[in-house]
Amino acid sequence: MSDQLPYTGLTLDRAGANRADASWLADLLAHPDSTVIPYWRDQVLASGGRPLWTGAEIVHRHPESKINRHPTPIDWPRAVPPGQGGGCAGVFAGLGDGDEVAVDVDGPVVGDVWGRAVFLGIRGEAGVFALDLSEMDEQAALRFAGADSVVDVRRLVSGLDPDEAACLAYARGLLHWNRNQRFCGACGSAAAASQGGHLRTCEGCGKLLFPRIEPAVIVLVEFGDRCLLGRHRGAAPNAFSTLAGFVEIGESLEDAVRREVAEEAGVAVGDVVYRASQAWPFPAGLMLGFRAVATSPDISVDREELTEARWFTRAEVIALQQEHVAAGTHRGDSIERYLVDRWLAGADP
Repeated sequence: MSDQLPYTGLTLDRAGANRADASWLADLLAHPDSTVIPYWRDQVLASGGRPLWTGAEIVHRHPESKINRHPTPIDWPRAVPPGQGGGCAGVFAGLGDGDEVAVDVDGPVVGDVWGRAVFLGIRGEAGVFALDLSEMDEQAALRFAGADSVVDVRRLVSGLDPDEAACLAYARGLLHWNRNQRFCGACGSAAAASQGGHLRTCEGCGKLLFPRIEPAVIVLVEFGDRCLLGRHRGAAPNAFSTLAGFVEIGESLEDAVRREVAEEAGVAVGDVVYRASQAWPFPAGLMLGFRAVATSPDISVDREELTEARWFTRAEVIALQQEHVAAGTHRGDSIERYLVDRWLAGADP
């Protein structure tokens, strides 16, 4: 039983103190070892079943990028070995033989590059970026990046090391926010991206817009030697899960746990203990995991939320997991698996 949760433990230096320096970011984009992860509509571009890690020249080649030009072509590296350059294992899509790109390494990136491209962090002297190709159609994006497929990050996570999984999820979430926060919610004016896509400023009223994070609680409730699992509407007959829900305004995390369990299953909860958190940028979640103890085994299901809720013994939970493994429907990337596995192992709440 590992305490390492998927999409956590990013080792990349986010360099928050430097992001406001446009010249510093431009220099990073021009660094020969900087790398870019291209995305298309929330899916990462891949080659040979692996996430694509390409040179930063892809940002300069984008037809919408406004970058000062230099008369001397720059030869970009053809390959970045796993563990170098961007710091995460992957595939590098180099330029074809004879391809060149002319870039003014002394000139700043201008126009609307940030937001379409986002800065993730640094590893050594090189930068790590992500690029959104969503405005292209799928085939055009694949050709442009030199990829052969677009893939949901969650489908790849089992084959990724923890650092790469965390980096890919981080990139997905930041690109999604930028694509969906192009206008100000206060006055409706366009919002310009800066700080490598970590800030948008309304061009009308000046309102500062920061990436949105949506906190949600997820809880394993126990009573005696059993735990509470529910099945949501439309789910398969054996698709039971722990209970979860978003935190509301003016609510503590513990109160959110008690409210969600009461609303969904009609179960009263006493003690609530925090266990762990997990980044869940699909698109903007932050999962906060808890263990809780019910004061009564009585259940009263809200049929708008759940089809059913039941108390399960450890043997029954193990049997459910084995069914999902056999059917190929087992997902292990959520904090739910962490909470359930700790309970199965008899770990303290």
